[in-house]
Amino acid sequence: MRPQRFQDFVIKTLAKAPDVQNAEAWQDGNRRPYGVHVAFSSGAQLWATVACQMPPGHSWDEPEVPVTGEPLADAPVPDLYEGGKASPLRAEAYLAAVLANSGSAEIERTYGYSDGATTTRPTAHPGVGVVFHSGGKGFLLFEQAARAGQGKGSRAFDLQDAF
Repeated sequence: MRPQRFQDFVIKTLAKAPDVQNAEAWQDGNRRPYGVHVAFSSGAQLWATVACQMPPGHSWDEPEVPVTGEPLADAPVPDLYEGGKASPLRAEAYLAAVLANSGSAEIERTYGYSDGATTTRPTAHPGVGVVFHSGGKGFLLFEQAARAGQGKGSRAFDLQDAF
C-alpha cells in the first residue's frame, strides 16, 4: 500500500473506532508529507507520521497492485484508558487492534512497535506497523501526544507518559 492510500485507509478506519472522536490527515511540510492526527474521545490527541515500505522486488515507479488474502479475525480492542489516561504503549495496542479489525483483505498482521513482535530491543519511538499480504509494510510513527486542552508542541517525538 502506498503512503497516500495507507493514510486514507488509516483515517477511514480510525474514524469508525470506539474512543476516537476524529481522525484527519496531518503533515509537516516536505519532512513528513503524510501523517494522521487522532483526537480521542477523552480530548487527548496523537500525531503520527505515515510511511510505507515497498514489497521486495518492487519499485515506486511501478503501478501499485494490491495483493489480498484472508482478512484477520476480529481481536479484542484493549482499553485505551486503563488507569484513566491513555499512554503511548496503550495507544499502540489499541490502534494495532483497530487496524487489524478493519476487515481489510490486504492486511496480513499488525503490531505495536513495543510489543516485542519485531525486535527484542526496546523501541526508541512508539508506533504501529502493518504487514501486507504483498510483503509491503505501513508504519505509523508516533510523533507527539497531548492531553485534553493541550495543543501540538514544537518538538518532534514529544510523547508524554500519559495523555
